[in-house]
Amino acid sequence: MASEQQSPPEARPLPSTTSTTTIFALDQGTLCEIFLRLPSLSRLVRAAFACCTFLDAVCSSLAFCRRFSALHQPPLLGAFHSTDVMPTFVPLHDRSDPDLEVAVRGADFFLTSLPVPDADEEKVPVYSWDICDCRDGFVLLNNWSTNQMAVYRPLARALDLFPFPPDEECKSVLTEFHVFSSEEDHGSFRVLCVSPERSVGHAIVFSSDTRKWQIFPLADINGLRPRNGKLANGCIYWISGTEARVLNIGTMQLSQMDLPRRIGDVRLRAGETKDGRLCMAGEPFWSSGPEHSLVVWLWRADDDGVEKWMLDKSLPL
Repeated sequence: MASEQQSPPEARPLPSTTSTTTIFALDQGTLCEIFLRLPSLSRLVRAAFACCTFLDAVCSSLAFCRRFSALHQPPLLGAFHSTDVMPTFVPLHDRSDPDLEVAVRGADFFLTSLPVPDADEEKVPVYSWDICDCRDGFVLLNNWSTNQMAVYRPLARALDLFPFPPDEECKSVLTEFHVFSSEEDHGSFRVLCVSPERSVGHAIVFSSDTRKWQIFPLADINGLRPRNGKLANGCIYWISGTEARVLNIGTMQLSQMDLPRRIGDVRLRAGETKDGRLCMAGEPFWSSGPEHSLVVWLWRADDDGVEKWMLDKSLPL
């Protein structure tokens, strides 16, 4: 009788000599390059808090934070409207982004953290707060009845109170104020007060780091129109006639700049594009109909490498 043949034993798979690479094994530089491609800051925050590795990659690189901020401009949440009673906030409803809705609902756009008067006081300081400027998430306000100024961040509910500049000229209705954040620390800010005084004036700057006002003399400010300045591209621009007075907020140096060639009576305002380039927008004062257009010039180099104002576009209004 033939013996039954036994089948050979199954071969066992050899152990793998290569290890599987996961996203957690990537170095911080590679992770940052991936995070740069996220569509918004809210998505970055969600990704960063997914694990300690991601959070370390984001928080340990100041260069990454700057690159991300440059590539992802903060969205417009709404606008403040100044009234005789109290500034009101009008939100822009974007139902397509639930993160923006959460930010608006969680922020204090009613400015409830501003000081309120005592019950026995006749003054009503909360109704005397006026908005001077709003930029980079900071709202700058002043209160003439209490001689106070305030910088408030509604998203963080962070309030900073400080006195008016130590100069009577700064309490004039012609004085203008600007607020801007620090590039190194977005929680820090500076407030700039410009007070023209005949042919000689000065700028006074308050720093949230030093808690002090510092005075910078400004020579030859003839023709400078107060309350007409526009902060753009690291400078404040005052339009006057055929030229602009330019104050560099980094060096506190005042200079002059020619304006774009205009036809007719046009109101000009300085600004900057999404990629940070200096621009100038002009709108006719009185014209109407098809010729009533918004004209935009860009400050850029021509074919010969000479920087000058160049017409970019004309948008019918």
